[in-house]
Amino acid sequence: MAAATSFSTTLTTPNPSKTLKPASPRSLLCNSNLGFSSSLSSKTFKPLKASNGSNSAGVLGAKMVSSVPSVKPMISLDFETSVFKKEKVSLAGHDEYIVRGGRDLFHLLPEAFKGIKQIGVIGWGSQGPAQAQNLRDSLAEAKSDIKVKIGLRKGSRSFAEARGAGFTEENGTLGDIWETVSGSDLVLLLISDAAQADNYEKIFSHMKPNSILGLSHGFLLGHLQSTGLDFPKNISVIAVCPKGMGPSVRRLYVQGKEVNGAGINSSFAVHQDVDGRATDVALGWSVALGSPFTFATTLEQEYKSDIFGERGILLGAVHGIVESLFRRYTENGMSEDEAYKNTVECITGIISRTISTKGMLAVYNSLSAEGKKEFEAAYSASYYPCMDILYECYEDVASGSEIRSVVLAGRRFYDKEGLPAFPMGKIDQTRMWKVGERVRAARPAGDLGPLHPFTAGVYVALMMAQIEILRKKGHSYSEIINESLIESVDSLNPFMHARGVSFMVDNCSTTARLGSRKWAPRFDYILTQQALVAVDNSTPINRDLISNFFSDAVHGAVEVCAQLRPTVDISVPADADFVRPELRQSSN
Repeated sequence: MAAATSFSTTLTTPNPSKTLKPASPRSLLCNSNLGFSSSLSSKTFKPLKASNGSNSAGVLGAKMVSSVPSVKPMISLDFETSVFKKEKVSLAGHDEYIVRGGRDLFHLLPEAFKGIKQIGVIGWGSQGPAQAQNLRDSLAEAKSDIKVKIGLRKGSRSFAEARGAGFTEENGTLGDIWETVSGSDLVLLLISDAAQADNYEKIFSHMKPNSILGLSHGFLLGHLQSTGLDFPKNISVIAVCPKGMGPSVRRLYVQGKEVNGAGINSSFAVHQDVDGRATDVALGWSVALGSPFTFATTLEQEYKSDIFGERGILLGAVHGIVESLFRRYTENGMSEDEAYKNTVECITGIISRTISTKGMLAVYNSLSAEGKKEFEAAYSASYYPCMDILYECYEDVASGSEIRSVVLAGRRFYDKEGLPAFPMGKIDQTRMWKVGERVRAARPAGDLGPLHPFTAGVYVALMMAQIEILRKKGHSYSEIINESLIESVDSLNPFMHARGVSFMVDNCSTTARLGSRKWAPRFDYILTQQALVAVDNSTPINRDLISNFFSDAVHGAVEVCAQLRPTVDISVPADADFVRPELRQSSN
C-alpha cells in the first residue's frame, strides 16, 4: 500500500509568530489571501499637482496601493512526501516548501508512481506533446514499465503528429480518447479549457474508481465552481502546472539532458486525495517533466493567477504595450524598423535576459543617468494605469466571468443557432508585425535588441503592478514570481523574440489567445490615453512610487528563485516550429 501523504495549509499573517488554520477547505478557497505588507502598501499617496497647479494627474498620482483594498493573508502550503526531499526556502520573509528536480531523481519515479500501470495523456495541443514525451523519456531512463499512452478523438489529424513523436497504435501507446481514459490509472487531461468544460461529465464517467485525474491548469475547477458542481468523490484530483508553454517544457528538457535536467518550474496542487498517493504522484509527475523546482499551490489559486497572468504580463499586456509604444515612437519620428526594435525586441530580448539572470533592478542600473530619468518617468506614469486594468482583470477571473467568457467563445467557434462560426482570426498582418518580419530576417544571430529606457520603464511598471495585485490577493511568492516574471522571461518571451509577439498571440493556448485579444486593447488604450499623456504634460514623477520600487522585498525573493531557475538558457532557433497542430492544420 502506498505510504500516506498529506497536504496542509496555513495562512501567513503580518505577524510571523502566528498561523491561522482555515475552518474548512471551502473557507480556505474563499478566504485565503495575503498578509504581506510591503513598503508600498503602508503609504498613502496624495494627489500630485500637475504643472498648472491642478490635480489633473488623476489616476497617475491620486491612486494608492490601497486601491486593491482587500489585503489577504498569504497562503503558506506545507506537504508531506515519503519519496522526495522537501526543502524550505524563505522568500521575502515567508517560508515556502519546494522540491528540487533533476535527472538524478528519475530513479525515484517508480516509487512515486506506485500502483500506476498506465498514464493516459489526453490531447495533443500545447502541453500534450511535451508532457507525454518528457514522461515517456524519464520513465524509460528510470527503467520503468509504466506505459504513457496518448488519447485522441477518432479521426483527429493529431494522430499523425503523435505517431511522428513515437507513439503508435501497434505498441499500445496511441489510441481513442475514451479507451485511454478508461484504461489509465493516471489521466492527464490536457485538452483545451473550453473542451474540458464541454466534456468533463463524459470524462469523469469513463475514469476508473480510485484513479487519479491530473490537470495542468485549474480552469476546470473554476468552471465547476461557477455551476455549483465538484469533482467525483471516488477519484483523486491533482495538478502539475508548468510555468511555461508546452514547447518550452520540451525544449528545455531536451537541452538539459547533459546537465542533470532542465525544464520549466511547475506548481503542484492536491485538490482531492482518496488513498494517500496524490502528493507523491504529483511530485513524480513534475520531476518527470524536468521541473527545476516544484512549489505548492491550490487549484483555485493556480487558475486565478494563471488566467490573470496570461491576460497581463505573459501575453495580453505585452501585446498592448508594444502596440502603443510602436505608434508613439513612429509618430515622434523614429523609423519603423527602429521602433520595432525598441519595443518588441527590447522587451523580448535584452530586458528579458537581464531580468532572468540579474533581476528587475539590474535593468534600471544598466541605464545612463539620462536613461534612468526616462525610465522613472515611464514607470511613474504607467504603474497605476496598468494596475487599473490588472485589478479589473483579476476580479473578472476570480468571479468566474472570464471563465464563462472563454467557454462561450469556444462554442462560437462552430455554427449554432443559425449563426455562422467565428473562430479566432490572425492578427499578424498589420503594419507593425510586417515590420517585425523584416527586422527578424535581418537580425544578427544572438542580437537581443537595444535597451530603450522608456520601454523598460513601462514594462517593469507592468511587472511590478502585477506582482502587487497577486500579493494583495494572497498568492505565495513562488506563484507570484513564476507567473509574473519567470514564465515571461524564461519561457514565453524567448519564443516571442524568435517569432514575434503576434505569432504567440496567434498560436498559444485557446484561453490565452482569447484573453490577449480581449485585454491587449485595454492596456493599449489606457497607456495611450493616460500614461503617455501624463508624460507629455510633464506630470511630476511620483517619487514615493520610485522609492518603493527600489526597496520592494520582491527583489530579494527573485534572487532566491533565480538560483532555482533552469540550468540552461532556452535556445529558440528562428525557424522553431511550435504551432499547435490543430492551428497548423487549419491554415493549410
